[in-house]
Amino acid sequence: MRRAIVLVLAICLAGCGGAADSAGDDPIRIGQIVSLTGNYSPLGTENQKSVALAVDTINAAGGIGGRRIELTVRDDKSLPDQSVLAFNELKEDADAIIGSPFSNSALATIPLVDREEIPYLSLTPADEQINPIHPYVFVVPATSATYAEAALQYFQASKLTRVAVAFDTKSSYAVAGAKGLQAKAQQYGVTLGPIEEFQTTATEFSAIFTHVRASDAQALMFWGTGAPGVALTKQYAAQNLDIPLVLTGSQASKLFLDPAGPAADGVTIASSIGVVGSYLPAGDLKAAADELTTAFQQKYGYPPPQFAQDGYSGVKLLAAAVEKAGGTDRAKVRDALETLTLTTPNGTYTYSPTNHSGLTTDFISINTIEGGKFVPTEFAKARFQ
Repeated sequence: MRRAIVLVLAICLAGCGGAADSAGDDPIRIGQIVSLTGNYSPLGTENQKSVALAVDTINAAGGIGGRRIELTVRDDKSLPDQSVLAFNELKEDADAIIGSPFSNSALATIPLVDREEIPYLSLTPADEQINPIHPYVFVVPATSATYAEAALQYFQASKLTRVAVAFDTKSSYAVAGAKGLQAKAQQYGVTLGPIEEFQTTATEFSAIFTHVRASDAQALMFWGTGAPGVALTKQYAAQNLDIPLVLTGSQASKLFLDPAGPAADGVTIASSIGVVGSYLPAGDLKAAADELTTAFQQKYGYPPPQFAQDGYSGVKLLAAAVEKAGGTDRAKVRDALETLTLTTPNGTYTYSPTNHSGLTTDFISINTIEGGKFVPTEFAKARFQ
């Protein structure tokens, strides 16, 4: 009997010791929902490249607290219902989830995030994700409303007081951007009009140009994602309209520049500050931007676009929160995010219990396109100092 008790005790100790060791070696499990196919794949493929790059960089440096990150990727196919399915596949094992770049997919998934209480870092800027606050949802890109205010600041500085707007009624990102302009235009001395609507499937924009030409608008700001931005830019150039065309961060990518070609030259475009990181003065922000640019350019052969800035920043934010929380307890990681200040290629984030967006207009650059490259305007350069 005594021998049996000793044997059972030995087995228990061995099992308990093994469990403790394996717990210390358990990977940090991050799920990523991303649009790898469908209309939003140009965004999603860049998100995925940079997320994987950030994970590899952290793992090569020893992980977080000695624990490696294990990344599991699911394609939402640019469809909200597929994002929901992907979340349900990931939720059991994931310590945190990095969400889709497609705003409609993210918004469809957030009710599940609320229910399951999993830290969720969203790579889409739609304001509805954080207004009202959802306890476990944190937005990585500057929100649509923040982009809208940055544009209004630029219009005011450029003495543009009458601005036409075209926006995609089927995109939460674009709708929020148009609403953001409308909410603060008067504050910056800007009158909006005409305000034109289109849908994601639109390929022809002559009616919009006709209305803009007949108005007294001094600029046209376009809110949309994917193929419509390329089509509108090419048609705009052919129309010979003599007012500026202003685009948003959704076009801050070679995936816009390449198909738009020479038609994009001279266009004004807002972006994450990291997109033009080489123009930044020395400091923590430039160092963060250079880290991503060097690694991304070396691996993929071109500079990291807007969507790569977002993906890389998302992993950096999550890693800092896990480190601050001392592990992957979901509530503790959420609490850590709410008290986190961190400089990434996208800028310096300051989250709080009442602010889950983190970025201000200070970290949005207003650029022009010159010879297929993004160059900050004098307005932007003055703000870098």
